[in-house]
Amino acid sequence: MDDRAVVTRQIGRTPRAFRRVVARCPWGLPAVTEQDAYTADGMPFPTTYYLTCHHLVAAVARTEAAGGVERWGAAVAADPELRASVESANALQRAIRHELAGERRGDDGGASLDLGIGGTRKPERLKCLHAHVAFALAHPGYTLGERVLAELPGPWPADCCCTTH
Repeated sequence: MDDRAVVTRQIGRTPRAFRRVVARCPWGLPAVTEQDAYTADGMPFPTTYYLTCHHLVAAVARTEAAGGVERWGAAVAADPELRASVESANALQRAIRHELAGERRGDDGGASLDLGIGGTRKPERLKCLHAHVAFALAHPGYTLGERVLAELPGPWPADCCCTTH
């Protein structure tokens, strides 16, 4: 099965703006994909890195539901190292989006190319922990995403890949 077919099965629909798989689960299947800055019809797609592993998506969702976005946002505000990591990652995110878009500016005239991780306009305000974890898996060394990932109880299934069921 090719990666696009696996991702389609994982997310339950054909992926939009799909470019490639950038991180895999311990069983070798897609866990994070890279999206183009624009869909084929020119619509902005501000989520450059997208979690596709069911198990990992659910683990991050539980953290978000338990107030994780607010808690990690407060941590970023209070910790200069964490804040610097987010600022650096957002700058890298913008550079990647500009590179992926090339000369294209899409329906938004290029405005979405300057958004931060998860499509945020205000990098100091976290929006989606899924996007930060995906960014960390695509770019090891991103402190915030790695800390969120480290606190997840069992981010990967213990016995087998969840996509094969």
